[in-house]
Formats: sequence, structure tokens, C-alpha cells
Amino acid sequence: MNAVGIIFSSINEKSVYELTKERTMASVPFGCRYRLIDFALSNMVNSGVTHVGLITHYNYQSLMDHIGSGKDWDLARRQGGVKILPPYITAFANTTNFLYNTRLEALISIRDFIADCKEDVVVLSDCDTVCNLDLSAMIEQHVNTGADITLGVKSSYVSQDSNRTVTIVNSDADQRVTDIADYSGARSGFEDVYIRIMVVGRKYLEELITDAIAHGYTSLTKDILVRNCKYLDCRVYKFDGYFATIRSIGDYFSCSMDLLDPEIRRSLFGINTRPVFTKVRNSSPTSYIDGAIVRNSLIADGCVIQGTVENSILFRGVKVGKNTHIKNSIIMQDTLTGENVYLNCVIADKNVVIRDGRVLSGHETRPFFIDKDSYV
Repeated sequence: MNAVGIIFSSINEKSVYELTKERTMASVPFGCRYRLIDFALSNMVNSGVTHVGLITHYNYQSLMDHIGSGKDWDLARRQGGVKILPPYITAFANTTNFLYNTRLEALISIRDFIADCKEDVVVLSDCDTVCNLDLSAMIEQHVNTGADITLGVKSSYVSQDSNRTVTIVNSDADQRVTDIADYSGARSGFEDVYIRIMVVGRKYLEELITDAIAHGYTSLTKDILVRNCKYLDCRVYKFDGYFATIRSIGDYFSCSMDLLDPEIRRSLFGINTRPVFTKVRNSSPTSYIDGAIVRNSLIADGCVIQGTVENSILFRGVKVGKNTHIKNSIIMQDTLTGENVYLNCVIADKNVVIRDGRVLSGHETRPFFIDKDSYV
């Protein structure tokens, strides 16, 4: 069955304000050469979803630069392809110039786009989810069961120590949803966690949006799913691969560090039938100068390494000075470190200059962050 994809590019931006002050969540750099949007887009393209709408909010210039015509995802098409959907701020569409804050409000703002689509099924996805998911199997299950809504879930360990707000989905032996609720912290253990990927019939989604407008609903999860899960034919699709959501700078750091595990890299990037696509940029190979030491790290093209890099992720064009030691850190594009620098648990945004002799250290739970274009 044909499907159209809708990606929320700006949800949860305020929770990662360090990285989203000048860019949308969808265009946050990740894993040496990717952006977060690449995972949601690749999941759709690999599953035959070739008509995708990206709902934007603000700060989406970098997203437009990254997506371009969509050719790197094979989405530069006469029919379908990728569409940037800016927020409704015209006097006729919205007299108060109101920008959405929730997924449901975002869907209301693009209801004309949804109505104009010809596809039978809609796939909704957040862009702060890092996973490699076979959406075609999820769509097939949705169609075969005749469900109103199918929610993607992942069995994950939850506990009181977690600072992340997660939604727990309970289901019966037929995978029919029996309850949806935010995790209360009352007990620890494995639960089916909603991964913010949903499949729903297009006509049914239009009905939900119309009803939400009539009743003044604002939350897709609380006002529609939680309120009506016992009356809807709502099913779960259980995903068993690697999954992470980025809801804080600590999440970003830990998820990035997960990439240093070969098993997790294979789960994300090692599936031949489901590659992760991104914007192609040709760069010169990385240069390792005499005396350079690199251990258990991911190094992008165009870097120059003179010092020591350990358990770290370096994006394109990073230069590591002589006698500099970078450990457990994420250094983004075109950052320059001087000589005799020591970095531990540091996230440096793009175009940062770290002068000679600087010693900067954070912690795994609280990494030290350096703003874009900063001089330290």
C-alpha cells in the first residue's frame, strides 16, 4: 500500500537548546557526517515512502541547505519527493501568527497538505529518534490487521534514575493497545516504550484533525491516543533494533558515544538493504601526522591529526594540534585545537577555536559544551 511520510523537524528543540539555538532539531549534526533528519528520511525511503513532508518551525535554513532538492535520498521527483512545510503564519491561515508547540498543532497547520495527498496511509515520525527501522513491515502489519493506528514500540529498561520522559504502551497478546501512559517512576523494569513513530490511515487522520479542532485538542498523545486507546483499534509494532531518542545534551552525548560500539554501528549502518543516506560532500582523506595516536574513535574526512584522539568522534575538517589529547569528546566540523590542549567529555560545535594549553573537562552525565564559532 502506498504511503506518505510526515516528519516533525522541530519537536523537543527546547530540551536541547545548546544544539538548537541556531538550527532546527532535524539538522543537528550526528555521527561524523550525518544529521538527525537522515535517519527518519532514510527509514522512509528504504521502505518505499517517496513522498515526504518536513514540518518546520523556525531556524530551518540549515535544514533547507542540507536537504536541497532531495537528490541524495532519491527524492528529487516530479511526483512526490520531499516537501518543506513551513509553519502557517499568514494573515488568512492564522490571524494570531500562532506557531505550533505540539505534534497535533503541527498537523492542524498542514491539514491542507494532508488533504491533497493521494496516498492511503500516513507515517508520522519525530526527527530526534535514532534507529534503522523497516517501515514497510510496520505498514504491512497495519494494513493486514485493519488497525486504526499502529504505534512503534521498543522494549526498554526504565527506572527512577532516568531523567527522560517516556510513554509506556501496554498491549495484549493480539498486540492491541490496552493502555498508554507516561512513565510514573513507580517501578523499574522493561516496558514497551513508544518510539514516536506512528502509522495511520490518511482519511482517518483527517477525521482526527477535524475532531481535534472542534474540541480544542492540542496533544496527539494525551488528547487522542490516551483518551481513546480503549475505543480505537490501536496496535503496536515491536521493534528490536537499536533505538535512542535525543531529549537533552546528555542524551546526545551518550547516543553519540554508543556509535563507538561496533555492534551498535552495525545495527544502524550495517544493513545493506537499509543504508542511511545523507548529503554527499567530497573531502580529502584525513592526514595522520607522525606521532599521531588514535584509539577507538570515528574520524571523518578532511581532518589533520597531530596529537592523540581516544574514544571520540571528529567531524569533517577538524584539526588536532601537536601534543593535544582529546578523550571521550565530540568535535564538530572545522574545529581547530591548538597545541598542548586537553579535552575530556567535551562537545565542541562547528568552527570552534581552542587555543594552546587549554584544559577543558566535563562529565559523561554533564558534558562541557562549547558554542558554535567560539574562541576558547
